[in-house]
Amino acid sequence: MVLNTDGGARGNPGPGALGVVLRDSSNEKIYEMGKYLGVCTNNEAEYLALIEGMAAAHDKKAKTLVCKLDSELVVKQLKGQYKVKNERLKVLYARVKELEKNFSSVGYEHIPRTKNHEADSLVNKVLDAESR
Repeated sequence: MVLNTDGGARGNPGPGALGVVLRDSSNEKIYEMGKYLGVCTNNEAEYLALIEGMAAAHDKKAKTLVCKLDSELVVKQLKGQYKVKNERLKVLYARVKELEKNFSSVGYEHIPRTKNHEADSLVNKVLDAESR
């Protein structure tokens, strides 16, 4: 399965939200969600989106998972190219690593925001609704 996730916070830290889009092997969308997170940072929102998406993929019985994110920092941390220094991110990083055990393989791919428009749109819809 392919998982696109996005997280964002207006203010950083500020009101945050996540967006998740899950597709099966035939590229059919099988799950999507947007969720308000309260006050958080952009990076926390990115990790929380990934955690939410990985849990959904596990619920949908995914065996393999390709995670596509527009957060270069999170992708490089998960691939071991960057260290996780922030204490709050360390907790979220550990949760992702725990969730990886539910799959036979998990890959992470950094994509440009323009290729992540569905997940990004879910984030913005939630944040726009919360700001009214």
